[in-house]
Amino acid sequence: MPVKIRLARHGRKRRAFYYIVAADSRAPRDGRYIERIGSYNPNTDPASIDLNFEKALIWLQNGAVPTDTCKTILSDKGVLYKNHLMKGVTKGALTEEEAENKFNAWLKDKEQKIQAKADKLKADIIADKEKRLKIEEEVNQARAEELSAKKAAESEEEAKAADTEDTAVDAEEVKEEVKEEVEEVKAEEVKEEEVKEDVKEEPKEEEKKED
Repeated sequence: MPVKIRLARHGRKRRAFYYIVAADSRAPRDGRYIERIGSYNPNTDPASIDLNFEKALIWLQNGAVPTDTCKTILSDKGVLYKNHLMKGVTKGALTEEEAENKFNAWLKDKEQKIQAKADKLKADIIADKEKRLKIEEEVNQARAEELSAKKAAESEEEAKAADTEDTAVDAEEVKEEVKEEVEEVKAEEVKEEEVKEDVKEEPKEEEKKED
């Protein structure tokens, strides 16, 4: 019976996740399977993979053929590489100890690459956050400067308006003072005229008395 390692779809529409299964190649894609050896969820970032390494390796050694997607998953987890090394042990090209050392070295290198990628992603996130904060600070500073300039202009306009009002008030006061002075001068002129008239009338009265 030909066996394939493939994905069996589960979950709802647009939120699907998959079981990694060993199944008869003649069975429907999402039908019955022989054994479940893991799961694959593409809805997370990054996609999450849960795989039973030993079971997957046993199925490969027993001749199971992975689909393209499962082949990528098994390669990422090192199952294909471990199977390749075990074939070398079977042929006598390697000892089990050498095969194990090679696999552990590969695994360590992969973990370092994953960690470096995670560190880079974290650094990029921090750098992007700092960049956004800097842009936000610049925008806020520009708004504050604009608001300050607007308030300064309003204060200047108010000061000019107040100066104009004070000038108008001073002009009115000056006019009133000039008017009062003019009236006083006129009153004095009237008094002087009256005095002159009185002085003119006094000699006439004296002449009448002499006659």
